[in-house]
Amino acid sequence: MTLPDSLIVVPVPLWSGKRHERGFNQAEAIARVFLHCQTSSSIQLDTAILVRTRDTVSQTGLTRHQRRANVRGAFAVMKPEKIKGRSILIVDDVMTTGTTAGECARVLRRAGAKEVFVATVARATKVAGSVVAMSASASAGGIQGHA
Repeated sequence: MTLPDSLIVVPVPLWSGKRHERGFNQAEAIARVFLHCQTSSSIQLDTAILVRTRDTVSQTGLTRHQRRANVRGAFAVMKPEKIKGRSILIVDDVMTTGTTAGECARVLRRAGAKEVFVATVARATKVAGSVVAMSASASAGGIQGHA
């Protein structure tokens, strides 16, 4: 897929307390590496357009419905005139159900973005989780081979 020439890259924002605790925003770090690899000068990073308006609990272990409720209303667009009619690329670290990226895209589109793309580094799946669980169990002696 080819991205538009003029693009605003927007990392999924962290709650201010979480960012302070962690010391960085992993989605922002990923977005900066992406921009460093680009040759187009019309691709811009903007870390202030999308903000997290409230703290949310960790999505880990939540059902799809609980995840949706957890992030609903948790994001807002600052200065919507900057994104009016523009193409946006949301960057996040991991996508599990897509609810965080979906909520960010919904808010950006309602604020006037022409189109919204999503890029992540990893995609969590149930199969991957099962493989990790099986691996951990095997390490603990829970899975034994047949002779």
